[in-house]
Amino acid sequence: MPEPTVKKTHTAGSAAMLLMASSFLSGLLALLRTKYINYLFGAGINQDAYRAAFALPDLLAYFLIGGAASISVITILNRYREAGDEQGADRALSAILTNMLVVLGIGVLLGEIFAPQYVWLANEGFRHDPARSSLCTQMTRIILPAQLFFFIGSVMGSRLQVRKIFVYQAFAPLIYNGCIILGAVFFHRGLGVTSLALGVFAGMFLGYALLNSLGAFRTGLRYTPTINFRAPAFREWLKLSLPLMVGVSLVMFDRQFINYFASITEGGITLIGNAKDLFNAPFNVIGPAAGAASLPFFASLFQQNKRDEFSHSVARSVSRLFAVGMLVSAWMIALAPWLMGLLKGGRFNRADAAATTLLFSILSITLAIWAVQGIYARAFYAASDTITPAVTGTIITIASAPLYWLLFRIHGLQGLAIASDIGITIQTVTLALLLHRKHLVSFGHLEYPELIRSLIAALLAFSATYELAHHLPPVTTHRGQLLIIAAGSASWLLITLAALLTTGSKLPRQLLRRKTA
Repeated sequence: MPEPTVKKTHTAGSAAMLLMASSFLSGLLALLRTKYINYLFGAGINQDAYRAAFALPDLLAYFLIGGAASISVITILNRYREAGDEQGADRALSAILTNMLVVLGIGVLLGEIFAPQYVWLANEGFRHDPARSSLCTQMTRIILPAQLFFFIGSVMGSRLQVRKIFVYQAFAPLIYNGCIILGAVFFHRGLGVTSLALGVFAGMFLGYALLNSLGAFRTGLRYTPTINFRAPAFREWLKLSLPLMVGVSLVMFDRQFINYFASITEGGITLIGNAKDLFNAPFNVIGPAAGAASLPFFASLFQQNKRDEFSHSVARSVSRLFAVGMLVSAWMIALAPWLMGLLKGGRFNRADAAATTLLFSILSITLAIWAVQGIYARAFYAASDTITPAVTGTIITIASAPLYWLLFRIHGLQGLAIASDIGITIQTVTLALLLHRKHLVSFGHLEYPELIRSLIAALLAFSATYELAHHLPPVTTHRGQLLIIAAGSASWLLITLAALLTTGSKLPRQLLRRKTA
């Protein structure tokens, strides 16, 4: 049966650009969301409890669906599609989705029951603060069922990604962030900070489950609810996902470690959470977006046994992403005080913003490393190897726990940011070494001249932007901060382009070519 007509599919480049544009808009919405939440609740009990309420739902999803349901599903569905067996793909999707909704539903129920105990264990500072503990438990119970919607969206989105359709995935985070903002606007007076948790619930349903399901059915999906834990496709998915379920990753546990120690100080979770939010705004544009767009293409190359092309493709993605990451890091660190100043207002005062600025600057150093870590991990997944990254991640996470403790005791919240930088660097380098040793992605295929040119451009752009911004007259208004950011950004862009073009870099042409695609 022919597949219904759908929107134009994408190349790896055009898909990355679409998702980057979506992530950029979503990042702006996320910053608006953060600013509004800061304005309403400040750095204290309410926002600490809200941010900590995501820990158990995220952990539940990580251990029950591997934290990356779509990765394994894409690998399976892509094989069916390569074989021309669309009916088999639909049966596989139906079995995976239905079986795991049953399992995840049981997990959600248990999470609802034991939420108070988890909140007490996972946040050291909440143990002597019944107000934060009770509020966090209440919001945890509201957010937990939303993981069912997220899983539905992940599986349905996998079908779309295999077809190189990314437009639904592009709109999902916009709807999600919009729902949280609207929840706060309309209900904060009556429900307080709990209004944010209700917005999360609505955003997961509308932005992920409903939107991606509509897209999947438009492509002709024939979903049949099938509870059969012995179905071959489900067992294959479980085999691929099990290492992700039992293994742990510092990408996930970084926030768990940070929240545990930061909760000791009232407002600590909020301060470092704000630094992470501001860090994630540019990171999500260049990191997860590129990773999500690249996985179906990596998987297709590997399954066609084009190993050399696979290695070149991954190395090329890593090189370009690392180059862009260094350049963006230079911009972030140079303008950190004014970027963080935009989140100030209401109950989030100047002292809170100043404390968060240093945390943001420390985290920004490793933007490029966080970005390429996702590419290296997806290279393993595309090769149907989930065991190696799972075992590696588990060892590194366990070894990193004392590092977070030690640096927190010595340097407080700044120590947690430093530990985060060190941990993700070790994990990324280790994944790269293992890919090289397994002859999957060769170090020799990295574009070293481009990386050197980008490093030079980043250092020059940082110096020029920093000097310009710090020699402009001091400002106290948001308008003044925006003007300094605009002037600094113009300086950064001009110096970056001049340095790249002067050194003969191909990066500007490559980015323009992707934009055109």
